[in-house]
Amino acid sequence: MISFELTEEQKALQEMAHSFAEKEMRPKAAFYDREEKFPEDVMQKAFEAGFLTCNVPVEYGGGGLSDLEMAIISEELSWGCPGMYTTMMANSLAFTPIILYGQEEQKKKFLTPFTRKLSFASYCLTEREAGSDTSAIKTLARKDGSDYIINGSKCFITNGGVASLYVVFANAAPQKGARGLTTFIIPRETPGITIGKIEDKMGQRASNTAEIFFEDVRVPAENILGRVGQGFLIAMRTFDRTRAAVGAAGVGLARAALEYAIEYSKTRVQFGQPIATFQATAFKIAQMATELEAARLLVWKAAWMVDQGLSCGLNSAMAKCFGSDLAMKASLEALQIFGGYGYMKDYPLEKLVRDAKLLQIYEGTNEIQRLVISREVIGPIIQK
Repeated sequence: MISFELTEEQKALQEMAHSFAEKEMRPKAAFYDREEKFPEDVMQKAFEAGFLTCNVPVEYGGGGLSDLEMAIISEELSWGCPGMYTTMMANSLAFTPIILYGQEEQKKKFLTPFTRKLSFASYCLTEREAGSDTSAIKTLARKDGSDYIINGSKCFITNGGVASLYVVFANAAPQKGARGLTTFIIPRETPGITIGKIEDKMGQRASNTAEIFFEDVRVPAENILGRVGQGFLIAMRTFDRTRAAVGAAGVGLARAALEYAIEYSKTRVQFGQPIATFQATAFKIAQMATELEAARLLVWKAAWMVDQGLSCGLNSAMAKCFGSDLAMKASLEALQIFGGYGYMKDYPLEKLVRDAKLLQIYEGTNEIQRLVISREVIGPIIQK
């Protein structure tokens, strides 16, 4: 018999994350969005609460949370502020390939320090000419004795300007295309690393997004994750595991939009009655609530499949795509319910709309998710 009941521990975790989002994130969300400042004070408290290392295994000092539990807290944290959520969960994204493919010594060396003091990590995959097309990565890794020399650049890197550790994808055999892609763990203090432009973003302005340059960066072979040429597989397996959390963030943002819409529609009076009594408004809210439930179930199933060790690429793509699309749709519908007030920065809806858009873009655009889904669903095509 299928049960959707959370355990007492999961409920406590959900409540803790919600309380943190309500008390620490929401009161400061508008300020950090307006000023585009990095919320270090909030991040210090998030570190103390364990949100910055929640997926690090217990044996290395982390929270050791399951993927379902990660989805649960992702919804709550994104409900508080999607930009701050992205800062926190970017750590989890960078840790995931180390957790999945790291040797024991690598896990001890690179994961444990993050559980001892406030620190950030970055997942460095995207380049100016290589976003969805990972095979087009131009950052090169040239073997030099027992080391590798890294040259190239990465863009749109979350936490890039504040990170102390980078997980970098570079091609060690460009003649092999994607089969030459290799994953390197590179500490920030390694000579040759330069922080470039800090991006001025439309939304999620509380998160740091930067360009990173690598010029003759010498990395020992012992810092390779997995094997040389295994980078493409590592990137894809990482996304399979982390995309459910992005879907969960979409659910959290959509839930915030729905709650704002319900509250406003019950107090906003037109033609002598609350606008919630008008069918046009009520049906919008009904549709948002229905799709919210559907998105959460997609997310939970995808996360559960990861925890069970099942193949989850299809379900993770569905969860990410549907959840982030809902965030965009629900925030726009809620803004419409607010009318002119929703368009003003005095109210929270315009920020939610700006924040929602990025969820449809990062960790694989939703067009890429639909490509993954369609190929899985349709299967091989035999052409005569």
